[in-house]
Amino acid sequence: MEKNTYNTKKLALLAVLGAQALALSFLENFIPPMPGLPPGAKPGLANIVTMFTASTLGFWQAIYITVIKAVFAGLTRGPTALFMSLSGGVLSTIVMYALLNLKTKPFGIIGISISSAIAHNLGQLVTAMFITGTRLIIGYAPLLSIFSLFTGLVTGAILKAVIPVLKKQSKYFMS
Repeated sequence: MEKNTYNTKKLALLAVLGAQALALSFLENFIPPMPGLPPGAKPGLANIVTMFTASTLGFWQAIYITVIKAVFAGLTRGPTALFMSLSGGVLSTIVMYALLNLKTKPFGIIGISISSAIAHNLGQLVTAMFITGTRLIIGYAPLLSIFSLFTGLVTGAILKAVIPVLKKQSKYFMS
């Protein structure tokens, strides 16, 4: 396959994955706020697409998905959502990609998903402390850690279930 054709197909696949991540982000807006959690706490369903992208297309493509999600958050929920999404998303993607590419595989998809969720919340807590100018935000850390375990487990399990479909979709674009 010609390099230009391959790059075009890869870009088309990345666009479809980006659209899927945006659709999942949009659907999350219909989940009501969860009591005890900070405003805007969401399960991170779009990270299913980010992790698949990181494992199949690479780091920069996964960062692209992360940035697209953050811009979407900014456009639909304002600049604070943009910065919170970007900080959590980039840290999450770095952790996700690093764990996916370890020579020894101590974590499965679910373990990587949980680690990524924890990193996402950590990135958001640091950003929230910076935005608000208070360290008291760190008080949410224990609750968010428990939330990360749950959401990471759910998104990891969903990813395991949909990997065959996402791989089939990828083959359609890359063949």
